Amino acid sequence: VSMDTISMDKILGTKKGAIGTLTFNYPEKHNAISPEMSQAAGAVIDDFAADPAIRVVILRGAGTKAFVSGGDISKYEGNRSTPEQIAAYNKMTAGFRASLRGIGKPTIAMIRGWCLGGGLAIALNCDLRICTEDAQFGIPAAKLGIGYSAESLAQLIELVGPSVAKEVLFTARRYTAYEAHRIGLVNHVCQAGMLEAFVHSYAETMANNAPLSIIAAKRVIDEYVKDADKRDSAKADAAVAACFTSEDYKEGRKAFMDKRKPAWTGR
Repeated sequence: VSMDTISMDKILGTKKGAIGTLTFNYPEKHNAISPEMSQAAGAVIDDFAADPAIRVVILRGAGTKAFVSGGDISKYEGNRSTPEQIAAYNKMTAGFRASLRGIGKPTIAMIRGWCLGGGLAIALNCDLRICTEDAQFGIPAAKLGIGYSAESLAQLIELVGPSVAKEVLFTARRYTAYEAHRIGLVNHVCQAGMLEAFVHSYAETMANNAPLSIIAAKRVIDEYVKDADKRDSAKADAAVAACFTSEDYKEGRKAFMDKRKPAWTGR
């Protein structure tokens, strides 16, 4: 599938050098996400996953008001009112989250403004979250009568722990950027004018490192945090083993001896 065919107007996929950027482009609705947008976003992530030139993926919202303000509530009546509809809705949105978690490349959520509900779920499925000082976080489920499954809450609980996760869900309140940083929800907070430069310099730093080493770290950590009986240890072990049999491993040692920058191929 070519990138052009999957960039529906509300989901944009762009590539520049080693960085792929997925933009939620619905600023008039504060980038509220519909199931159709989730599907299109999943297709963009899969395209980035399949492109060896792309080493790092950034997710962002269009405009300055929101990353993703949550699910498009105006659509709930039509697609979240019966058990069958809820199952179909969850299936459409779960595919995107699975693609995002599964991609063998580092993912960064670049967050300005609101990052709420389903939007926070997307950010939590990224490897890192970097936000502006005016960012706001929250899960308003308890104000809407919504319940979330263990699959949906796993990342939140892993990041902030059970007690803080309960506080976030029980109060359904908004958290400031600095509160979010304090509880471990975000990695960095920076000034709005500096956000893009900061995130891109971070992405470039990762893109300049050995891709197989990054995949190995990602796979090992992602499997380690699962319950022991749910871990895919073979997947993690294979990613580590791939480092040591790679051309890049030889190149890394050679470049070190030659005192030069290594030229990684990801093979």
